[in-house]
Amino acid sequence: MYKKLYIPGPVEVSRDVLEAMAAPMIGHRMKEYADIHRRVTTGLKKLLNTTEPVFLSTSSAFGVMEGAVRNLVQKRCANFGNGAFSGKWHDVTRRCGLEADSFSAEWGQPITAEMVDKVLATGKYDALTVVHNETSTGVMSPLEEIAEVMKKYPDVSFIVDTVSSMSAVPLDVTALGTDVCLAGVQKAFGLPPGLAVFAVSRRALEKARSTPNRGYYFDFEEFEANDLKDNTPSTPCISLIYALDHQLAKMFAEGLENRYARHRQMAEATRAWVLAQGFTHFAAEGARSQTLTCGRNDDRTDLEQLKKLAGARGYAIDNGYGKIKNTTFRIPHMADMSMADLEELFNLLEELLPKARG
Repeated sequence: MYKKLYIPGPVEVSRDVLEAMAAPMIGHRMKEYADIHRRVTTGLKKLLNTTEPVFLSTSSAFGVMEGAVRNLVQKRCANFGNGAFSGKWHDVTRRCGLEADSFSAEWGQPITAEMVDKVLATGKYDALTVVHNETSTGVMSPLEEIAEVMKKYPDVSFIVDTVSSMSAVPLDVTALGTDVCLAGVQKAFGLPPGLAVFAVSRRALEKARSTPNRGYYFDFEEFEANDLKDNTPSTPCISLIYALDHQLAKMFAEGLENRYARHRQMAEATRAWVLAQGFTHFAAEGARSQTLTCGRNDDRTDLEQLKKLAGARGYAIDNGYGKIKNTTFRIPHMADMSMADLEELFNLLEELLPKARG
């Protein structure tokens, strides 16, 4: 049975996006593909305020996360973690055979500029990874403040996961000075999974050229060479790129400031609803995500039962992730969602919550 998705990703995909994917297939070495590729990458540059390359990768975001460390870690990497996905990046780095150390904040707390400064001041690292919006906990770390600290360390590659924030909040990669800013499209972009986008600085491209053993599939030099021809190193997921082309046009028609304001409005409404139901917030005050809200279970709610009850009504909901599964729950508010979608969910949950409480 089809279920309407109220999970943090993949998110619900609008019918018009699915229809855009049904456009007739073309060859990825044809002029028609180059035209679409150029339009999409130009749109992404506008979204991210950059004149430097933005690449398209037929992979999950984890593919680009691996590619980023393989291209840019020549000495040692500092992996900053405050949740399940940022923590996995350390595992990825180590599995690539690279030297790396993990620096963790408590789940529910942000990565701070002070943490980053203290670690980089040791001079041991030539790259760092950080997740802007930790999807497992609903924590958004202060990327602008971290970026200010990074200006003190120009030789350290600044690698950022914006998987669940890109397109929902302003990301000016020129002002931030990121070396890699990456995302998957199955969250705030509102597309099916299978495509990743990533902005890469010229500085990072130059560094990558001198990095040994960076592989082929995610070799930045391969991406750069093919992007100059408005193409990708290997066969791209053309149907998803049709959808991204369509979705970028929708974003610009809505207006980016209006889009950001809609996400803020939905976030504020969800936070208020969580408190009104007697729950509390898992993410620290001042560090709460604009794209999903993580609430603490009140120990009276059987979240597994609530999930089953919602599923029987045709809705997929979340009951936490990783070590905080069932002690927390997450409500998404991103992509093409509206206040009407949230009201639909809130009404359903208010009906079902008494049945899931002892």
